[in-house]
Amino acid sequence: MLGARAWLGSVLLLPRAGVGLAASRRCPGVWPRTWPHRNPSRGSSSRDKDRSATVSSSVPMPAGGKGSHPSSTPQRVPNRLIHEKSPYLLQHAYNPVDWYPWGQEAFDKARKENKPIFLSVGYSTCHWCHMMEEESFQNEEIGRLLSEDFVSVKVDREERPDVDKVYMTFVQATSSGGGWPMNVWLTPNLQPFVGGTYFPPEDGLTRVGFRTVLLRIREQWKQNKNTLLENSQRVTTALLARSEISMGDRQLPPSAATMNNRCFQQLDEGYDEEYGGFAEAPKFPTPVILSFLFSYWLSHRLTQDGSRAQQMALHTLKMMANGGIRDHVGQGFHRYSTDCQWHVPHFEKMLYDQAQLAVAYSQAFQISGDEFYSDVAKGILQYVARSLSHRSGGFYSAEDADSPPERGMRPKEGAYYVWTVKEVQQLLPEPVLGATEPLTSGQLLMKHYGLTEAGNISPSQDPKGELQGQNVLTVRYSLELTAARFGLDVEAVRTLLNTGLEKLFQARKHRPKPHLDSKMLAAWNGLMVSGYAVTGAVLGQDRLINYATNGAKFLKRHMFDVASGRLMRTCYTGSGGTVEHSNPPCWGFLEDYAFVVRGLLDLYEASQESAWLEWALRLQDTQDRLFWDSQGGGYFCSEAELGAGLPLRLKDDQDGAEPSANSVSAHNLLRLHGFTGHKDWMDKCVCLLTAFSERMRRVPVALPEMVRALSAQQQTLKQIVICGDRQAKDTKALVQCVHSVYIPNKVLILADGDPSSFLSRQLPFLSTLRRLEDQATAYVCENQACSMPITDPCELRKLLHP
Repeated sequence: MLGARAWLGSVLLLPRAGVGLAASRRCPGVWPRTWPHRNPSRGSSSRDKDRSATVSSSVPMPAGGKGSHPSSTPQRVPNRLIHEKSPYLLQHAYNPVDWYPWGQEAFDKARKENKPIFLSVGYSTCHWCHMMEEESFQNEEIGRLLSEDFVSVKVDREERPDVDKVYMTFVQATSSGGGWPMNVWLTPNLQPFVGGTYFPPEDGLTRVGFRTVLLRIREQWKQNKNTLLENSQRVTTALLARSEISMGDRQLPPSAATMNNRCFQQLDEGYDEEYGGFAEAPKFPTPVILSFLFSYWLSHRLTQDGSRAQQMALHTLKMMANGGIRDHVGQGFHRYSTDCQWHVPHFEKMLYDQAQLAVAYSQAFQISGDEFYSDVAKGILQYVARSLSHRSGGFYSAEDADSPPERGMRPKEGAYYVWTVKEVQQLLPEPVLGATEPLTSGQLLMKHYGLTEAGNISPSQDPKGELQGQNVLTVRYSLELTAARFGLDVEAVRTLLNTGLEKLFQARKHRPKPHLDSKMLAAWNGLMVSGYAVTGAVLGQDRLINYATNGAKFLKRHMFDVASGRLMRTCYTGSGGTVEHSNPPCWGFLEDYAFVVRGLLDLYEASQESAWLEWALRLQDTQDRLFWDSQGGGYFCSEAELGAGLPLRLKDDQDGAEPSANSVSAHNLLRLHGFTGHKDWMDKCVCLLTAFSERMRRVPVALPEMVRALSAQQQTLKQIVICGDRQAKDTKALVQCVHSVYIPNKVLILADGDPSSFLSRQLPFLSTLRRLEDQATAYVCENQACSMPITDPCELRKLLHP
C-alpha cells in the first residue's frame, strides 16, 4: 500500500512505499458548481475513491474558459500537436509549450537530454483542463519553463485510457484523490515521482502554484536526481504488487448470494431517501448501480429487501429525470449534479452517460410499466440522434460545458443551458385560457420548473458569479399539482409545457453552441449501439433498432481492420463529414472489445440478424488473444505491445461512470456460451470471476456489474428460443413479448428452421425444436431442458414473469 502527499508547505516530499491509505470518505456539504473532473466510484482503497482533486473552496478560483484555438491566436506559431487528430490535443496546438504527443520521440528526447517528462492528461470537454490551459499553458514564462527544463507530453485520456489508468493509479495512491487535468512528472523511463491534478498558476493560501511546482522539481532533479529515481522505483514496485489481480490459489469465485446481499447492504446504507442517489454531493448517475438494484429486485421480489432495491432505483431515476441534471429543453443528461438535489449540474454531456441511461430508463419501464421512464429514454436517444451522431452512423464523444453567452464573449460554463425570467417571459407571452387567475404560458412554465426572478442557482454553486440571475429548469411539481394550482386540465398543462419547451429549444438554437468533441471511440459507440438496440427492442420501435444497426455498420466499416481482426480505438470527423484515422492508427483497448461485443449481442437480440452475433464471436476471439491473462485470469486493459514502456499493466477493477471492461466481459462470456454452447467461454468466465474474488469480497459495491455477472453465472442463463420466420407477425409477437419483460439473465435465439444457419451449427439441439401447428413457437430452455412449446404471447409472458 502507498500513501504520501507530494507537497507539504514549501518542501518537496517524495511518495513513499509502506504508508497506510486513508479510508474512503464521502465529501459533505455543498460542492462548487465546477470541480476538477472526477469519476464516481465507491470503496475502501484510494483507487475506490471519487477521483477528486482537492481545490480549496476558500481560495477564489480564476475565471475559466475554452482553450485557445488557432483562430483566436493567429500570431502564434503552432507546436507539433497541430499534426494530431485529437480535438483535445488540437486545443493545445497553439500553446507556447514545446508539446509532444505520447510516443517514442518524446521518450528518446528525455533520455538523450536527461530531463524529466511532464505528462499532462485531460480531454477536450473538461472544464478544469480549459482553466489550466488558459492560466498556465498559455503563459509565456511557464511555457518557457516547460520547454527548457522538461519534455512536455500531452495525452487525450479518451485516446489512451491505458496511460491515464496507469498514472491515475499513482496519483490516487499518493494523494487524497485524482481527476482531470492530471499532471504527473516522470523519469525518462516513464516511472512517476510526483503527481497532482489542477494547479493554479501562482501560489495561494492553501495550494502551491504551478510555476513554483516546476521550479522545485527542476531544482530537485538537478540536486537529488538519484534519490528521485530510487523513490520512483520503490513506488512503482509497490504499485505493481498492489495492483495485481489474479486467481492465486483460489479455484472458484465467491458465493453470489453473499456478494449480492453485501453489495445491496452497502448501497442501502448510503442511499439518499429524499432525493435518491448514493452520495451527498456531487452526485453522478452511475447506471451500473441502478442495473444491479434491478437485478437484485428480480431475484428477491418476494422480500422486503427486493422491494427496497426496486424503490431505490426507480426513485433515483425519477428524481434525476425531474432534476436539472436532465436537459429539459434539449433532452439528454449532463455529467453530474453539484448538489444533492440533482438541481445544478456540471453541464458537460458525455456519450457514455446517454448510452447507459437509455438502457436504465428502458429497464425501469419494463419493470414498472410507467411511460414516464420510456419517455425519458426516448428523449435521450432523440438528443443523441440530433447532436452526437455522425451522418455515417457513428457517435461523437461529448459536448462541452462551456460556451460563450453571446458571440465574441469568453466562454462560461452552462451559458447555453440557463435562462432568465425575462427571456422566458418574452418568449412565452401568450395568456393561458381557462386559468383561475391571469396567467401566461411563460408564468406557467416558470412555476412548474422553479424559475425565479433572482435566479434559482445558489451562490455556493456559483463561486465565480457567472450565473447570477440565471435559472436551471428542474421539475418542482407534478403535472397534477401544477394543473390544480391554476384550475387547469392535466393534459392542457402537458401540452402548454411541451409547447413552451419547444419554443425555448428553438430560441436556444441561436446561442453559440458548446464545443463538440467529434472524436469517435469504439467503446462508447459500442455502448450506444446497446442503448439504441435495447431501448428499440423494449419499446418495439424498429426506427431505434435501425440507429443501432447503422452504428454497428459504422464500427465495422471504419473501426475494424479485417486483415488482423482488430478494432481501432478512435476515428475522427474530417472535412466535409468524412471519417479520418490517425497515422499510425490507435488500436483498441479491452473496453473497446468488451463494449462493442456487448453492443453486437444486444443488437442480435433486437434484430435477430445473425451476422452481428458472428462478428461478436470473432471479436471475442481477438479479445482473448490480445488481453487474456492465461496465468492469473481476467483481462488486462491494454495489449502488452501497445503499452510497452509503461510501468504497469493493469486490470480495471472499478464499475464507475462506465462499467469495468472485465465486468462486461464476464457477462459477454456467459451470453456467448448461451449462444454457442462452447465450454471455453464458461471456463473463462469462471476464471475471471475467481481472479476478482478478493476484490469483490472486500468491496462488492465497487463492482456491482461484476456481482451481477457472478449471479448470472451461478444461477445459469435462460435460453429463450423462438422458432419461426423472422419477418412473420406471429414471430414478432413472441419476440416482442420477450423484450417486454425484464429478464437480465437470458439469451434470445431465433431458430428459422435452416439446419445450415450459423446458430443451428453452434447449437445442434435447435434442430429438435419444432413449430407447433405451423405457428411461431417459443421454448424456454435451462440446464439442458426445455419447456413445453408455447405459441401464445400471454402464456409466454406468464412463464417468463410468474
